[in-house]
Amino acid sequence: MVDIPKMEIPDAVRQAAEKNVEQARVSYSQLMEMMRKSQEQLMRSSEAMTESTLDLQSRMFRFTEENLEAGFKLAGDLARARDMKDYMEIQARHAQRQMQVYALQAQELGSLMAEAAQRAQPKK
Repeated sequence: MVDIPKMEIPDAVRQAAEKNVEQARVSYSQLMEMMRKSQEQLMRSSEAMTESTLDLQSRMFRFTEENLEAGFKLAGDLARARDMKDYMEIQARHAQRQMQVYALQAQELGSLMAEAAQRAQPKK
């Protein structure tokens, strides 16, 4: 493995990064709340949406929220990295974990879509 030179990340840079992450998290929370309200309004006003579509939409919304939260956690962890080695290890762990999460999410969405297609088939 290649030795990464030890470069200290100044406290001021880490603190600024943490502050930026927190500000982004607040903005994200506000956006998610607006999206929830919009989704609730859509669900109340639209009787044409099928149960399968609503379930799929809800699951995708949850996955998006989980993935964004993982991104914020990564950003916070990276902001607290003490050196480049630590930074690279944090990033590698996150990438590995997210690839597993994405695979599970894709599998779940595929199953939901297959179920929806099966329900849409005309009954004989």
